[in-house]
Amino acid sequence: MAAYVEILKKRRSIYALGKNTELNETQITDLVKEAVKESPTAFNSQTARVVILFDQANDHLWKIVAEALRPLTPADSFANTQQKLASFNAGKGTVLFFEDHEVVKNLQNQFSLYADNFPVWSEQATGIVQHSVWTALAEKNIGASLQHYNPVIDEQVAREWDIPSSWVLRAQMPFGSIETPAGEKEYIADEGRFKVFR
Repeated sequence: MAAYVEILKKRRSIYALGKNTELNETQITDLVKEAVKESPTAFNSQTARVVILFDQANDHLWKIVAEALRPLTPADSFANTQQKLASFNAGKGTVLFFEDHEVVKNLQNQFSLYADNFPVWSEQATGIVQHSVWTALAEKNIGASLQHYNPVIDEQVAREWDIPSSWVLRAQMPFGSIETPAGEKEYIADEGRFKVFR
């Protein structure tokens, strides 16, 4: 099987994270940057914006999430929420994925025929970027998962890290050493998913 497909198979949701990665912070940052830069976008729009949090910044992110969720979560189940957030915070860091809507608006104005499509293409672009980063991390034996606490945390995140107003938070990816591997993956039947014609 193709080497790329084998790497895709390594990309799993890893929830038991640690800080013991073989790559250091500089190497991880460079890897994330390259994965983002090499991800395709419609009209080469390059709408993705990324913030990488390590150490105290990473700790602070998950405190922000906990405090934002506290009033929204039933008191008797908040301990479970805290435990889940602690598993993300236990990792090496977190990648925050944003889309720059100023770029989207400019493209809508410039190419009015496709105006309705640019927001859709922006969402596709962020999915590709997230997958590229996740796969690149997996190839280096760094576990990750994809989380979506936006828009609950958007305002506090923007304030804390001086995020431009045109950057819209789309996802959070905690990452780190794989302390417990993912279980077996289940697949739906090919017959209900694929069609091939000649």
